[in-house]
Parts: sequence; C-alpha cells; structure tokens
Amino acid sequence: MIPLSPGPFVRCRFTSTLLMLCWIFTGFTCTGSEHTATSTLPAAFTDLLPHFLVEPEDEYIVKNKPVTLTCRSTPATQIYFKCNGEWVHQDDHLIERTIDPATALPIMQVKIDITRQQVEKVFGLDEYWCQCVAWSTTGTQKSQKAYIRIAYLRKNFEEEPQGKEVTLDQEVLLRCHPPEGVPPPEVEWQRNEDVLDPASDPNFFVTADHNLIIKQARLADTGNYTCAAKNIVARRKSPSATVVVYVDGGWSEWTKWSPCGADCSMWRSRECTQPAPSTGGKDCQGLDLQSLNCTSLECPQTASGAEDVALYVGMVAVALCLTLLLIVVVLVYRRRKEGLDADVADSSILTTGFQPMGIKPTKPENSHLLTIQPDLTSTSTSYQGTLRSRHDTVGKFSMANGPLLDPLPNGSHTLHNGKLSADPGEFVSRLTAQGYFKTLPRDVDNTSYGTFNFLGGRLTLPNTGISLLIPPEAIPRGKIYEIYLTVQRKEDIRLPLAGCQTLLSPVVSCGPPGVVLTRPVILSMDHCSDACPENWAVRLKKQNYEGTWEDVLLMGEEHPSDPYYCQLEAETCRVFSEQMGRFALVGESLHMGAAKRLRLVLFSDAYCTTLEYNIRVYCMDDTQDVFKEVMQMERQLGGRLIDEPHLLLFKDSYHNLRLSIHDMPQAHWRSKLLAGYQEIPFYHIWNGSQRYLHCTFTLERLSLATCQLSCQLCVWQVEGEGQSFGLDFNIAKDTRAVDSEFLLMDSSTTALAGPSAFQIPYLIRQKICSSLDTPCPNGADWRMLAQRLKLDRHMSFFASNASPTSVILDLWEAQHFHSGNINQLATVMADIGKQEAMIFLVSDGEC
Repeated sequence: MIPLSPGPFVRCRFTSTLLMLCWIFTGFTCTGSEHTATSTLPAAFTDLLPHFLVEPEDEYIVKNKPVTLTCRSTPATQIYFKCNGEWVHQDDHLIERTIDPATALPIMQVKIDITRQQVEKVFGLDEYWCQCVAWSTTGTQKSQKAYIRIAYLRKNFEEEPQGKEVTLDQEVLLRCHPPEGVPPPEVEWQRNEDVLDPASDPNFFVTADHNLIIKQARLADTGNYTCAAKNIVARRKSPSATVVVYVDGGWSEWTKWSPCGADCSMWRSRECTQPAPSTGGKDCQGLDLQSLNCTSLECPQTASGAEDVALYVGMVAVALCLTLLLIVVVLVYRRRKEGLDADVADSSILTTGFQPMGIKPTKPENSHLLTIQPDLTSTSTSYQGTLRSRHDTVGKFSMANGPLLDPLPNGSHTLHNGKLSADPGEFVSRLTAQGYFKTLPRDVDNTSYGTFNFLGGRLTLPNTGISLLIPPEAIPRGKIYEIYLTVQRKEDIRLPLAGCQTLLSPVVSCGPPGVVLTRPVILSMDHCSDACPENWAVRLKKQNYEGTWEDVLLMGEEHPSDPYYCQLEAETCRVFSEQMGRFALVGESLHMGAAKRLRLVLFSDAYCTTLEYNIRVYCMDDTQDVFKEVMQMERQLGGRLIDEPHLLLFKDSYHNLRLSIHDMPQAHWRSKLLAGYQEIPFYHIWNGSQRYLHCTFTLERLSLATCQLSCQLCVWQVEGEGQSFGLDFNIAKDTRAVDSEFLLMDSSTTALAGPSAFQIPYLIRQKICSSLDTPCPNGADWRMLAQRLKLDRHMSFFASNASPTSVILDLWEAQHFHSGNINQLATVMADIGKQEAMIFLVSDGEC
C-alpha cells in the first residue's frame, strides 16, 4: 500500500499534552483517529529533509519468537517500512510522535514485528530485508537495510579433534571445524571440562580457523580435549580427544666401578631414571650393567706356593703357543696380501697396454674412455691395447656363492664379491639377534649386503633411490667388512619431531656401526622437500647406540672437522659420513612458503564384476622407496595404475588436502560419496610418520553393460596448489595388473665389490688424484675440476680432506652410477690442461 502524501492535516492519537502542542503550530489540526495523521510543518522547518535518529538493525529469529524493527526520524510527516521491496500495511505499524525539547522539531517513531513465517516465505530465494522511508515537505530519505535471518546451530561438527600420543616438548595440533550455524558460532577449547585461556597460558594458541596448537607439550597437558561451539540458539560439544604426552626413559650416570672380584672382573651399573619412562614412553635402550676385566695387579691372588709355580709355568706355555700362532698368522696374512695386491696389478685393467693419443676430445658423441700411460719402470710386463671403463655387465662381480679369496693355480688370489650365506634371511636374522640391530627390518627385499675390502664397492636397494658408495681405501688395507644397507619402514621407528619439523627422507641404516673407516662413505637417498634452502632448516639425524635420535648436522652450518657432510640436490641427498649408523633427514619450515613434494597416484581394480567400482588415490612423499612399497602392495591386491603419477607441492599452511570427483556421466554412473569431497588432515601429511595415505572413491554403474568411465578427479590443498586427473578409459578392456616395468626401473645388481662398482678404473683414478691434488698457481688443479663439474659450492669441504680430488671423484661416481659419461670427465680433464695426467681418447670400435 502506497502511503498518503503529506497534507495540511494529520489525524493522530495524542496525549493531552501533545494536543495542547498542536495549537502552537499554525495550520496543525488534530483529531481522535488511532492510525493516521496529517500535519503541516511550521514554516521554519519546511526546507529540512528528514534524518534518522534510529535505523533498523540486523536481527536473528530464535525459534518462533518474532523480532521488532524500530525506525525514528526528525522532522518527518510520515514513516513507512518496506520489506523485500513491498510496503508493509499501515495497520502493522505502531506509531509514536514526540517533540524534541531542545530543537522543538517533531520526532516520529515507527515499529513493526517480523515473524518466522514471513522470513520462511522467501527462504532460499533471497535474504529477508527491511528498510524504512521517511517523508517531509521537502523530500524523502531511506534508512539502511536490516537483514532478518533465522538463527540455528547444527548438531554435528564438520571436523572433530582426534587423539594423539606425543613426546615431551613436541608441538600438538588439534583440529576443530564447528557445526554450521547462523550467526557463526563462537569456539572455545576445554581440557578435562575446564576452559582453556590462551591469554593466561601462552603455551596454547587458537588459530583463526579454530584449531588448537599446544606449542610444547608438557606432562600436565595430558588430558581429554573438547571443542565447544555456541551461538544465540544452542551450544554443542565435540567428542573428547585424548592427548597423551609420553616421556622416553633416559640413563642415569654410571655408578663407580666395583672392587675387583675373585673372577678378575669389576662391575658398574646405571638406571633408567633420568627421566624414567612414563605414560607409555619407551624404556632405555642398551644394557644397565657393564663388566670389565681387572688388571693382574688388581686381581686377588688365589694360589700360593707350588700351585703358583704350576700356574706360572702354564701361563708361560700358553704365551709361547700364542706367540708361535701369531707368527704363523702374520706370515699367512702377508702372503695373502701380496696376492691381493698382485691381483690388482694383474687384473683386466692392466692386461693390455695403452695407445697414447695426444689430442683433445672434440666430439663428445663418440664413446671416448679414459686411459693412462703406465709407468713401465715399475714392471717388466709389456702392455698393449686400451684401458676400458669398469661398468660393463660382463665385468661386474655378481653375488655368487663362494669364498672371498679363491686360490689360483699359480698361487695368486683373485677377489670375488663374497656372499655371507645362501639364505639372505640368515644374515638379517643374525644381525637382528644382536642388541643394536633388533629394530632392523626382517624384510630381505629392502636389505642389501656384501663383503668388501680396501678396493671398496657399492650397495644398492633397487627402485628406492638408496645406495651406499664405499670408495677405494675407505676400508683399511688388511680389513674385510660385512656391510649391509637397509631402509626402515617409518612406522617401525619412532622419530621425535617438534614444532614445524617434518620427515623429508626415508630412514636408512648402514652398518655395522663402529667399523673403522679411513675415508667417508657416501649414502644417497631421496628427499621430498622443494629444495629451496631459504625455506628450510634441514638437519641430519642419527640414532645412537641407546636409541636416541641426535642432530649431527645442520645444513649450511657445517664445519670442516665434522664427520658428516650433506649435499642437497633437487631430489636426492648425498651424505658423506665417516661412521655407519641409522640416518634420516628432517626439515623444519622457516615460513609458510615451505613445501613438500607429494606424489599422487591413482589405482583401480584390474577386474570388476560388480556394479561398484573403486578408485584409490594415494598421497605419498615423493620418494622412490614409498612408491615402490605402494606398487608392490597394489600388485598383491590385483590393482592397476590408471594414470601417470602427478606431483603436488604441499605447503606448511595448516590447510588440509581435499579430493573430489566430477563430470561423471550421470546417465551411467553415480558416486556413493555423501559429501562433496574427501579430506586428509594437514597434520597427517606434514608429520610424515605415515608412509602413505589414501582415499577411496566408490562409484556405482547403473548397468553391468556400462564399461566406459570418464570423469575428472581433483586433488588440492585448501588455499593452495592443486592437480587434476582427466580419466577416460574402459574398465573391462585393460585388465592388466600393475605393470612390472615400474618395479624394474632399476635392475642393477644390489652389491658390487671392487673395480666393477666404479666407472673410473682404479689406476686412472690414482693418476688423476696425484695430478690434481697438488695446487697450481693458475688454478689448474682440483679446484678447476670442481668448477667444471659444478661442485664449486663445496670447496671448503673438499679442501678439508687429504685428497680433495678423490672426494670429488667419489661424489661424481655417486651421482653418475647409472647415467655417467666417462667421456665428459675426459673432456673436463683436457680442458684443465693436465697433459701429464695421460688422458687419451679411444673410439667405440677400440672398446
């Protein structure tokens, strides 16, 4: 209904006081009507537009209680409400008129009530709104819009907090996404029914999206945590999440040694009390009792007289026997050592001579190999022919049964790659029976081992990116070591992580620990960081004998005296270590721009005879060992890979990973997923303790005759990067299981000993080292070699070694085991201008 235009008269309901005021203004007449009024303003106010003293405000309807909107204006002759574009009937207005005593201006106030039924009529189409319009003789004014909403709070939380077990001082993230509500609910956290106040306890922090962060877990933080949400309608509480803060045990000091006993031994002990394990923490690793033989002076005398004489005579006899045995062992050892050294000189490296060619290599596409001119003064044997690269399949030492040293007819010895046992599991079982090795995996497929001496060698775990290079002379001459290499399943090892730390690499063990090395070995393993040093603080962790993980290196702050050094490449980490042990690479993000590489892989069932069809999406760290494990598992399940893996950068932003499926032909397929997407919590991915995570999409075809499936599968981090898989395939035609080619990408021998493990022949390597280790004024030495090989950022590390060139060549061997081009190295040497290094080129035909 359109309101009346202002006129000279107003019909209104006034009190007696106001009735008297009506006669004050010229032309103002009042009657006894209850709903309408006409008036003319005094001449002094006829040029004023109305302005609002009170405007309608947003309101919420709780249950069925109506809300009241109020509008007040001065000077005004009429005021009416308009709701959702329609005028409210004049009978629904409650009107009051007063006079401002300070200005003598008339004030008009109007109220209306809005019910739930009125709002529900437009629910889903548009929001319900109202505004008031005021008139004066000069014109009109509109108030602000007031929105009226029906208040509610749903019962179920969109994400509930999950219980955790954490170590002391570890950061804890409890996620909470409150129920949907209008107005949006306020969230508070409770521990054991007591409200947490971050203002009074700064160890707690509540993020903008209502997640609770315990910065450093304390024993007192153990308890039941509840997320509570409330608004004007209701209050909801999530199920409790139990947080257990456990403490791993630690050893006390060693007691003092006991007096020497009758058995010529003394003892000391320690206790697992600093701290004692609590709330499920691990016991101390190692022995609590240690014994030591006493010296002869400390040992109590138990014999006297004739018995002493007999005892001394027996001891002298035993000493003489041991001396004779030692002499025999030394003689045998020297003969065998001479045989080993003679075998090196008599190997296929030196069976032919060298054809020197004093030219510089100019055609890298030809198969040129490094050769050197022998020192003919050191032997009377004549040499002819060329020296070949030691990477031919025929020349490799395989892991065949047999002794390490087999006698030859002429009395010399040849080196074979010895094998410990016909049963690989026997070696692993023997190691795991010892105290330190009890946590070694018994999975022989993830373990490689071999026997090595001073010539060095290489251990490899195929299709994992993990290898151990044992350079020549790393093992002292005369020593023979049984060395193993294995990858731990992450759930087997509890690696303590705190704050923003995340596991970037597999947990790799090589050993046995404690062996003496004269040069560092190189452990290669994949990592999944974005390889941006400014985003990370990367630490190398090593587990000690007591089972405690220690930081042994912070990348970027290495010292020449450190026994460890790391080179972080785009996808691989090379660890130089003078000690064997268990290692892992841990990264701590310095800001929210730090990202981990995730590999997204899709699998489905190779055979489907029902209406349901499953698509499994794996989200894993981008390391080869995890991918191999998933491929092997899917092969056992009869799954098949349905698309190429995709990479996703997952940032440290506390945002979850979401997965959804779209664009399916609705006439043939439907998704059985109730929600619009699936979600993997941020902490599950960032922590890295779970090797792989996956979500399953269950689809249903409407007929068994439907075999063609086309859809779009999206994976993205909330407010971050995403990837999309466009699928279009026939589920019945391609019924192959996981292709074996993905499991055979690296078919190299797991263990290679001696020269066959290296591309650079042993004697050539020695010649290069002796030529480049000596500094040259013009820089034509190992420094130029590092620059040419793009390794110059490690100059200080190379310089700290006795032979910088040998370390550079070790790193080159570790990097180029599969793809190395020895001709490239020959070209580099020629560019340096070291003609005295006797570097020559040969053609493919000569090789």
